[in-house]
Amino acid sequence: MYDLAAMGAWIEFAVRWLHVITAIAWIGSSFYFIALDLGLHRDRNLSSGADGEEWQVHGGGFYHVQKYLVAPDRMPDDLIWFKWESYATWLSGFAMLVLVYYLGAEFYLIDPAVMDLRTWQAIALSLASLAFGWIAYNTLCKLFVNANQTALMVALFGVLVLMSVFYSSVFSGRAALLHLGAFTATIMSANVFFIIMPNQRIVVADLKAGRAPDAKYGKIAKQRSTHNNYLTLPVIFLMLSNHYPLSFATEYNWAIASLVFLMGVTIRHFFNTKHARKGAPHWTWAVTLMLFLAIMWLSTAPMLRDGTREEVSGAALRFAEADGFAEVQDIVMGRCSMCHAREPVFGNLLWAPKGVRLDSEAAIAGHARAIYLQAGLSHAMPPANLSNMETGERARIVAWYEAAIRAD
Repeated sequence: MYDLAAMGAWIEFAVRWLHVITAIAWIGSSFYFIALDLGLHRDRNLSSGADGEEWQVHGGGFYHVQKYLVAPDRMPDDLIWFKWESYATWLSGFAMLVLVYYLGAEFYLIDPAVMDLRTWQAIALSLASLAFGWIAYNTLCKLFVNANQTALMVALFGVLVLMSVFYSSVFSGRAALLHLGAFTATIMSANVFFIIMPNQRIVVADLKAGRAPDAKYGKIAKQRSTHNNYLTLPVIFLMLSNHYPLSFATEYNWAIASLVFLMGVTIRHFFNTKHARKGAPHWTWAVTLMLFLAIMWLSTAPMLRDGTREEVSGAALRFAEADGFAEVQDIVMGRCSMCHAREPVFGNLLWAPKGVRLDSEAAIAGHARAIYLQAGLSHAMPPANLSNMETGERARIVAWYEAAIRAD
């Protein structure tokens, strides 16, 4: 029978790949249409009755794009709706959340040093927080729909800061930043599903029926689309953060996540202003750099928090009690802990790569699956086999892991 851990790893890889592909499609189309709308020439008297036009060149061809606020002479039958990119991105992302953080809650979602939760409690908090995010955001948008949009953005930023603090108070650092990204991405996809697409359907139906559509539907849809535009870059950062412990495994991870949202605003403001032909506000890059320097300082000021637990608990216990653990512990301590320790002694390392420490019984048992996949089944670790791990040692790691799985 094919190894279940290897199968699980490949399933995760496939879903992650799908998530990246669909995210590229969604972000690409979103950025394109925002730039297109901002860059339309609206100072031309177009005989077609279009609101604006743009000439573009790409791939050896020229494109003449026109935007209509009212129906053209003939509504095309093959109208393309840009929605599946958003839906597929959220669905694949949620699948990743289930595969990695729900099924592996004891390893990735829960940190007893932060809050000692049971698996079902942690998953319930995760799901409830995603639902709360949409409800809170949608309520604020409705309250501020006719108000100054800057005030709305400030209110939304306040919600994001509070959620940053909340997540870092209940989940592991890795899961906290990932969940803040999922929280934001849920809002973005819900904007498409619950607001933008229904409003566009109403407008299209009115146009086809010869009725003048209510301008409020387009106004609301554009508001939500603009929000998505500004939230995209922070979401990408948060989704990548789990690979970089300096972003998630620090005392001030909530503040780092909050500043990332401000960087998203400054970067998008530059490009949106430039696409609208209102100049190029280069000062935004100076602000972005200062924000990034502040993030760097916050990540190293307290250094990495000690995430190693004194006792083996939960799902890791069976690996610590499995036949061969003592021998594997000696192998890992001899071949891996010179890098994966509180104070690495290999090269110029200042902290354990990826924040993974393998310098205690609890840590080794807790990372059993990763050790098995990267140093047992494959030769990914140690990198370039710098510590000269032998074939027999890798075989003993495999035997230990499989013994623990059989005993479960």
